[in-house]
Amino acid sequence: YTELKTSIGDWLNRSDLTTAIPDFISLAEAQIERTLRTRQMLTRSDLTVDSEFETTPADFLEVRAFKLTSTNPDTPLSFMTMDALDEESTKFTASGRPKFFGVVGTQFRFVPTPDSSYTAEIVYFANLNKLSSSVATNFLLTSSPDAYLYGALLQAAPYLQDDARIQTWATLYERALNDLQVADDRGATSGGKL
Repeated sequence: YTELKTSIGDWLNRSDLTTAIPDFISLAEAQIERTLRTRQMLTRSDLTVDSEFETTPADFLEVRAFKLTSTNPDTPLSFMTMDALDEESTKFTASGRPKFFGVVGTQFRFVPTPDSSYTAEIVYFANLNKLSSSVATNFLLTSSPDAYLYGALLQAAPYLQDDARIQTWATLYERALNDLQVADDRGATSGGKL
């Protein structure tokens, strides 16, 4: 994190931005989280499902897989939009084993409403472990420091009213993220059959 802040100042050829540079990094992280989905961002968690609505994990971005593990066999849950869940819920007059789920803000919704307490396993994309004075690095900075650097430089350009550099930083940033996503997609198959 310290080296990244120094590099940003060096690339901008400025020594008067020490208080602004952490903001550029935070803004870059927010932008990265909106677009990047790599296997290093995946995490697994257990969840108790015993009501129609349950709270999502604090670092939740997007579901990859969701299944009930306390059933025999495990029961995969299918994702539905809110409108589809509303329509599907009219077909169930009683509670039962959930078959469908959706995301409502910071909650999961299950249809039908659970008839008992179920244990579920969720695999989801999690927020980045944000860099700070107490978090010196994360997987992204270690594997792709260019994504962080160009992302922060892109955020710095409007602040510095340097419109001429926005396109340069945007092109380099997008290439870094695209290369990272392509490498991750290739690595996910590990040379196996598709």
